[in-house]
Amino acid sequence: MSDKITRERILELLSAIPDPETQQDLVSANLIGDLHIEDRKINLQINSLNPALHARKRMEEAVRFRLEKELGSNVELSIKVTAVSGVERKGRRSVLPEVKNVVAIASGKGGVGKSTLTANLAAGLAQAGYKVGLIDADIYGPSMPTMFDVVGERPKMIEAKGKSLIEPVENYGVKLLSIGFFTDQENAVVWRGPMASKALTQMITEGHWGELDYLLIDLPPGTGDIHLSLLQTLPLDGVVIISTPQEVALADARRGINMFRVDGLNVPIVGIVENMAWFTPEELPENKYYIFGRDGAKNLANGMGIEFLGAIPLVQSIREAGDVGRPAVLQKGSIIGLAFDELVHNFVERMQHLKS
Repeated sequence: MSDKITRERILELLSAIPDPETQQDLVSANLIGDLHIEDRKINLQINSLNPALHARKRMEEAVRFRLEKELGSNVELSIKVTAVSGVERKGRRSVLPEVKNVVAIASGKGGVGKSTLTANLAAGLAQAGYKVGLIDADIYGPSMPTMFDVVGERPKMIEAKGKSLIEPVENYGVKLLSIGFFTDQENAVVWRGPMASKALTQMITEGHWGELDYLLIDLPPGTGDIHLSLLQTLPLDGVVIISTPQEVALADARRGINMFRVDGLNVPIVGIVENMAWFTPEELPENKYYIFGRDGAKNLANGMGIEFLGAIPLVQSIREAGDVGRPAVLQKGSIIGLAFDELVHNFVERMQHLKS
């Protein structure tokens, strides 16, 4: 073998390294960025469709091992693996190509009503004529079967496009998959992170979702394994942050927002929703009691340059509607129905703006 290192030789070696995201080699997947060769000094930049630091590190190690093995250990390598932008990742999306918008609903902490708002947003979008799917990614506390009155349902397996896929359960015009369909409602889901992440990945990639205008993903609270697995599996078109007005919730909401804004992810923040914004007793519908503070999430949105999508009051009928499996957004003409209608309207407008 000649001592001279050529661009052609480097590309030949890189074409033997697979990219886990595209199932192609690095060259065929068009992931080779800058390549400069000077004698036995090589500067190489590789694009990665997986934003996770550990995935980029594995890619760098695989490239370094291959080049040093074939070119000799005395070659001087400078390898940089860079996550592509969120826009480019979405443009290359091979998962769920028939889904127009994939949006996660997240919160920094539990107990802020994230699942309740997700259920009402999904049902409201369906009522407005959109094709909607919903994935209940809260593996350890699945609540969507209850909120959509489908407890006890079991999704069927169907053959489609030469594969066995899971047919989502449907109610109120929303296609739904939840880990709650596959576990006993009385038993705790005692899974380690990788097992929970695998379950989420299966609901995304093995669900028979078909054509959808919106696929909403109800995330668990926090910033853990489930969130990272989602971002690795499926480029998001946006994320909605749910918070209550109190400072302890707002601090966690800030952390949640910053997670989606980190380099390599850059998921667009659709907006913030303030839940439990005020309490209104049934017998005094005109009264507002700001028991968790006033305008906390709204002020957070303004301070971080994020759209404020709306405020939902703390009203007994929302809880009752969730418990009986009929989302409160379906109560047309009521104060609650109007509040959720405004949220749906603002959400659609904001998504259209992000796409324009």
